[in-house]
Amino acid sequence: MTTGLWTAVAAVVVAVAFGLYRQYADGRFRARTANPTQVEAPKPGEPTDGLWASVTSALPDAERGERATLLQFSSAFCAPCRATRRTLADIAEVVPGVVHVEVDAEYHLELVRELGILRTPTTLILDGTGTEVTRAAGAPRKEQVLAALP
Repeated sequence: MTTGLWTAVAAVVVAVAFGLYRQYADGRFRARTANPTQVEAPKPGEPTDGLWASVTSALPDAERGERATLLQFSSAFCAPCRATRRTLADIAEVVPGVVHVEVDAEYHLELVRELGILRTPTTLILDGTGTEVTRAAGAPRKEQVLAALP
């Protein structure tokens, strides 16, 4: 009887700890880290195609923002993706030079693998040259996105 009780208590403690961690980590923008599968950043004086070239090969109609591009990876049945879409679209509407581009991860698996996207929603913030500045996994809040813009 006591072994079952301790197992239940341990499971509840682990679940609460994991929930608190996810609440803390979701939607937070992190500094860009080196990813061996990711396209290298261009050297000074070289054309700045790199990551943006990969995006436009998958989405030929995508437009890059003068100041920043909010590149959102989402999926069809993802509720946080819909909230993220609204948040990013509102920001792109209000902030000059910022564009929101949404990518359906299910239909663009090659791009998802190339950029190291592990879950939806994931938001990449690209600067005016198309270089990744930062990324967030989960649904970011409006204040977090505004603070992360270059």
